Amino acid sequence: MSLDFDKYAAKGNEIVNMLAEDLVIHKDNAGRILRAVLHALRKRLTLEESFQLISQLPMALKGIYIDGWKVLANNKRISHLKEFLDEIRHEDGLTAGYDFGNDERAKIAVSAVFRTLQFFISKGEMEDIVSVLPNEIKKFVKSTIGENRSVL
Repeated sequence: MSLDFDKYAAKGNEIVNMLAEDLVIHKDNAGRILRAVLHALRKRLTLEESFQLISQLPMALKGIYIDGWKVLANNKRISHLKEFLDEIRHEDGLTAGYDFGNDERAKIAVSAVFRTLQFFISKGEMEDIVSVLPNEIKKFVKSTIGENRSVL
């Protein structure tokens, strides 16, 4: 079996382009936003849940998800959406102000990431992810993805 890296890149570009179109931004910004949200999300998931999510992600997103991951790191417990948004900004580094801005802009960006992800992972897996999130973040994500979804 040969590896088709062009296919992986095409799927990755499809995802980033979908996110960029949703947010009406350049795909470079969309890529940074996607990466920051995935990195903050993995800190909120159990190891088992992360592995289940990874198994459903397209290859390009698998690489983004695990890039720089310190699996055994003790992550600070959070309860509030504001803390999650701050964590996402921290993951984005120096471009956080530009990519996420204030909390309202950050919510729009994070919502777009979850809307995009729901096209690539099963409804059951999305429900599992949401179920382990702190209540305030769980409510936010549920309001973002709603009930009308489909898997590509």
